Amino acid sequence: MTSKSSGFTLIELLVVVAILGIIAAIGIMSYNGYVGSAKKRSAENVMQQISLGQTEYYSDNGMYYKDDHGTSCNPTSTTSNAIETNLLGGTDSITSEMGYELCVANDATNYKVFAKENGGNCEITMTALGTFVRNNC
Repeated sequence: MTSKSSGFTLIELLVVVAILGIIAAIGIMSYNGYVGSAKKRSAENVMQQISLGQTEYYSDNGMYYKDDHGTSCNPTSTTSNAIETNLLGGTDSITSEMGYELCVANDATNYKVFAKENGGNCEITMTALGTFVRNNC
């Protein structure tokens, strides 16, 4: 006499849960990478807007805007707000959701835009020619 049972064994359920866990872990890692990449691209887009603002500032004032730090600077919320006021027409382009702070430095003839990730190590520099240099990104 054989009895027929319908249902799943404990081993089968554990295998399914393990597979779902692996798939979820892969999905979370992909999502985090996507979010980080989107924030980096957003910062680079704002840096290009700053470049356009520099062109207009130069035509109005005969010199490039800078955050009073010489040829390099340390991005902070103060420098980001000053950039929004002086180069981006007061728009709120540098938001906390973007995850980066920005600053502008220049020498006699050119400027550089610096971005630093909030709470991270990624640093992006853009030259006046639009060339990006990424460190620890």
